Amino acid sequence: MEPAAKTDAAQCPFAHRRPVKPPPRPEKVGVRDFFRLVRQDILAVQPKRLFHAWMAEFRSPFFTSYLCNDPDLVDLVLTRRPNDFPKSLRLFEGLTPLLGHSIFITNGPEWERQRRIIDPAFDGGRTKEVLPAMWDAAVSCVERLRPLADGRPVDVEGQASHVALDVIFRTMFSIPVEHATANAVFDAFRAHQASRPMVNTGTLFSLPRWLPKLRFGATNRTAKQIRGFISSLVETRAAEIAAGTAPDDLATRIMTTPDPEDGKCFTPGEMVDQVGIFLLAGHETGAAALAWSLYLMALYPEWQEQLAAEAQEVIDPEKIYASSVSRLKLSRAVFRESMRLYPPVPMYLRETVQEEEFRGRKVEKGSLVVVSPWHLHRHERIWKNPDDFDPTRWDTPEGRESSRLSYIPFSAGPRVCPGAGFAMAEGPLLLGMILRNYKVHMIEGREPMPVAQLTVRGRDGIWLGLTLREAPKVAEKTTEKAPMAEPV
Repeated sequence: MEPAAKTDAAQCPFAHRRPVKPPPRPEKVGVRDFFRLVRQDILAVQPKRLFHAWMAEFRSPFFTSYLCNDPDLVDLVLTRRPNDFPKSLRLFEGLTPLLGHSIFITNGPEWERQRRIIDPAFDGGRTKEVLPAMWDAAVSCVERLRPLADGRPVDVEGQASHVALDVIFRTMFSIPVEHATANAVFDAFRAHQASRPMVNTGTLFSLPRWLPKLRFGATNRTAKQIRGFISSLVETRAAEIAAGTAPDDLATRIMTTPDPEDGKCFTPGEMVDQVGIFLLAGHETGAAALAWSLYLMALYPEWQEQLAAEAQEVIDPEKIYASSVSRLKLSRAVFRESMRLYPPVPMYLRETVQEEEFRGRKVEKGSLVVVSPWHLHRHERIWKNPDDFDPTRWDTPEGRESSRLSYIPFSAGPRVCPGAGFAMAEGPLLLGMILRNYKVHMIEGREPMPVAQLTVRGRDGIWLGLTLREAPKVAEKTTEKAPMAEPV
């Protein structure tokens, strides 16, 4: 892959800019200012030194935490001894009204059983089976953007959320997001996230468990509403399975897969929990990665033009080939670099179940262990020019080594995201399909600022301008979809 050509700064005043990054906090802040920054945003509380340190210890009257940037420590926690560092639920207690006992929340034997049932639906070879649904969602997105493509400011986060949720509904339940129930869930999810269930000082800082957990009424209301919608979908699908009329989609596969150890399938209630996390985390992470990818393409128009040319050569919307996705090499490189700079999930939290020793320091039982893609992906000792946007790094020996050591947008080890392959097919396809049809450009005075909600989002959205490209030349339309030539 050749480096992108330079763009004349006079033609693009944004071309010389580095991708936006929150300013680091001062090295020394008082307790009041620290808590004020944390309430504002998790990223706002990070000092610059954490992008250079191998480990950092933080002690307070409420908790002790250890940020682990040492690749060997990260491997220990996530891969070599994951059972000794179970997932901490402190950041996610505000989400339990929605997620129940889903795979995102559980640990131990309950989590292991859930993975045994869920993983087969996402096996690599099966990704190609859901490609037509992804493809249709991408084509629908292109049409939905057409009335907005007149250069006006558009919040691409909202548009990315829409298409990502559309992908989830089409691949899981074989219905588009415009379907009445799916559209109602989409609106409810937006309201649920607006209630900011994660911003809870008590859960974030390990206050005593006997203290009541603050949850806003809107959080509980929207969670109940979403679970009601999901329950309706699950009940309908269970009836279709019993009647032998269910489509062969992800929901059917998961609901009909028995645990190989106990022979039991998910109960309807258990399935509601799992669908909740698929809809929330699945569409949130995909939407965040796509929105930041579009921002980077607006910031670097020379790269945007290369991706558009690649997509116009590779993609014919009328013909669905799995090989099309595998040939979107530039789109994939940009999508990977976007998730390096703006990892959808900025931090993974674990807890120690016994006393440990990290880099010669005693770590007490019950300590919080933070593995942070936000820091690992920009670590000054691991990456060359870590704050620069450089999709060519993935084809260099040092870039591949850096990736091996510290690139974990989907986590690692046994708890690696089961939908990682799904996401790496979806993201480049959506990015290529959009840029094949539209140009995106920056809006003066509207540069986004990353903040950590459930995922890394723009504080006030990500606003870009869209204009139509000249219609690409494609092969003659056909009423039949061509066979998928190879796996995604």
